[in-house]
Amino acid sequence: MKIRVATYNIHKGVSSMRGQPRVHALKQAIALFEADVVFLQEVQGRHDRNAAQFGAESHGHKHWPETAQHEFFAGASHHSAYGMNAVYDHGHHGNALLSAFPIGSTRNHDVSDHAYEQRGILHCVLQTEGVDVHCYVVHLGLFEAGRGRQTEALIEAVMASAPHGEPVIIAGDFNDWRNNLSDKLRNALGVVEVFDQRASNSAIGDLVRQLARRKAATPTLTPARTFPAALPWFRLDRIYVRGFQVETAQVMHGTLWAKLSDHAPIVATLKLA
Repeated sequence: MKIRVATYNIHKGVSSMRGQPRVHALKQAIALFEADVVFLQEVQGRHDRNAAQFGAESHGHKHWPETAQHEFFAGASHHSAYGMNAVYDHGHHGNALLSAFPIGSTRNHDVSDHAYEQRGILHCVLQTEGVDVHCYVVHLGLFEAGRGRQTEALIEAVMASAPHGEPVIIAGDFNDWRNNLSDKLRNALGVVEVFDQRASNSAIGDLVRQLARRKAATPTLTPARTFPAALPWFRLDRIYVRGFQVETAQVMHGTLWAKLSDHAPIVATLKLA
């Protein structure tokens, strides 16, 4: 069985520069992934001010949908789940999952490290053909010490909810620009990141391995660059998997993606091992 997955921080459905609504364009862009499962961060469950400002009809549709963003993006083709993290007077936002498979159960883990930055891990169990797949939508904090504690909470959550080696997909915005967390996740959970195979599948990888053997060291595994979307440099967004073979993985680059959010999305094709 193959599963096509994507992860995308959508910047609450507004452009990162001028704060203009991008919700309808985002829905069309998400459809371009042709993904069975989409992991979304910074999803607006409710925003009364944007709804009031951008809700007027134009060219036959409203700029701001009446439904929550995750429901709007899911449409008729996908199921959806939402984990509310940041709550304020005029609304709230959090993580969401869109799934072509039925969602058997959901749970949102509060991993906020301090009062000024609300974060969560949304855990959904997908009922695929013959096996349940555990999906964890992640958006970690901006401070390194807090990300370390949140990663420990993520490891505990996965070990408690998928303790017997069940298939796992962990994806989202890790804000881990120094790549300090990947080895912790690999060692504790037995996961791989979808770009780990790049070194082993290329001619450059052969050279890297030869040099590594000479130095009695292994090549450093690095995630893809995804931020900022217009000129990606920082490696913030990840997809980690267990129980899957990674067939393809790519970052979506180009003018379209640079206009929609400050993060570039990652899309990967997985095959159940």
